[in-house]
Amino acid sequence: MIASSPLSVLCPAPRGAAFSFRSLLRFAGLLWTLTLLSLAAAAPRVGAHDGFTRLVFDLPGNSASRVTAAGRSVSVKLDVKLKAEQGALKAEGVTAYAVSGATVTVTLAGDGSAARTKVSVLPRSGAAAARLVIDVPTSAAALASRPVTAPVAAATTVAATVTRPRVVLDAGHGGVDPGMTSQWLREKDVTLDVALRTRAELLKHGVDVVMVRTADRDLSADKRTDLDARSRLATTGKVSAYISIHVNAGGASAQGIETYYFGQPLAGSDRSRAVQENGGGSVGQELTRKAANSAQGLLGDIVAQAKLSFSRQLAQKVQARLVQYTGAVNRGVQTDAFYVIRNPTTPAILTEIGFGSSPTEGPRLATPAYREKIAQGLARAILDFLNTK
Repeated sequence: MIASSPLSVLCPAPRGAAFSFRSLLRFAGLLWTLTLLSLAAAAPRVGAHDGFTRLVFDLPGNSASRVTAAGRSVSVKLDVKLKAEQGALKAEGVTAYAVSGATVTVTLAGDGSAARTKVSVLPRSGAAAARLVIDVPTSAAALASRPVTAPVAAATTVAATVTRPRVVLDAGHGGVDPGMTSQWLREKDVTLDVALRTRAELLKHGVDVVMVRTADRDLSADKRTDLDARSRLATTGKVSAYISIHVNAGGASAQGIETYYFGQPLAGSDRSRAVQENGGGSVGQELTRKAANSAQGLLGDIVAQAKLSFSRQLAQKVQARLVQYTGAVNRGVQTDAFYVIRNPTTPAILTEIGFGSSPTEGPRLATPAYREKIAQGLARAILDFLNTK
């Protein structure tokens, strides 16, 4: 007679018979299946970002790590085992990966820098599994600014990385959507140039910058999808601030800078500024209504109100610095239901840096020198908000 055990529960012997060889085989197969299921899938998720390529490996549990970098290879030794696997990678900066037991190795491209590769192990959080994140720099700016995980030397081991503040810069419009246009400029050109100049200044101060776009493109030809994709960037990883940059339009006499944070549409406004930035026409009206409903639903949420308070502080700092650096008319800080900044999990604002329709401001906004002033003011405000020198 066979005593009750985990083995007999998983694969019970036939009644009145000894535990058969066939049963043992079935049990062995079951154990092998369970073992495979306990190992995380080894192939990484690969994402192309501005200045770096990100590889994400899901882990079966929380883990500590040791990193070694030598030549064009970065290896991470974990406390958990992964499924053995290897393969080529078709992404900028990396050529291959290999997983063997508890070790993950990434092979860099010819001009890759093992010394500037950033490695992080993120613990399990809610429904999100623990994961290994490897950021490989792909541009000269990133090579110069990203934190050193391990020096280029044989078998040098490190255990920690530096956490940098991260902001998202959204150059409004782009691609099929030019934004406002006048005889002096197209909005999508001005916002991109200002965003790139702002990024350059922030990088000098050690801020990690995520760009919604770095060229004349949109995230989707459909305005709803485009705005939704932009807003989702505010919740990618740990984001300290989200800034959407736009150029205003109005009558010939209208000029000045104004900055918004998320909230209810402006009282008494027949055609809210949000409607235009949310797509214009019926699309803009629909998305503004959805954003306004979202704001209404957040009124009793203490956490959301705290985030809105931070957004207001960010808006105030940006407005003050932009007016200081440019000498433009101060149109103040206002609140409106912009779809792109509707998510309260990150301090988020939208700034209108001037009127491209103005005979005074239009020609100014068309000049590199004036855009540089705007970028310097915007960067300084963000650094103030982050308490960074």
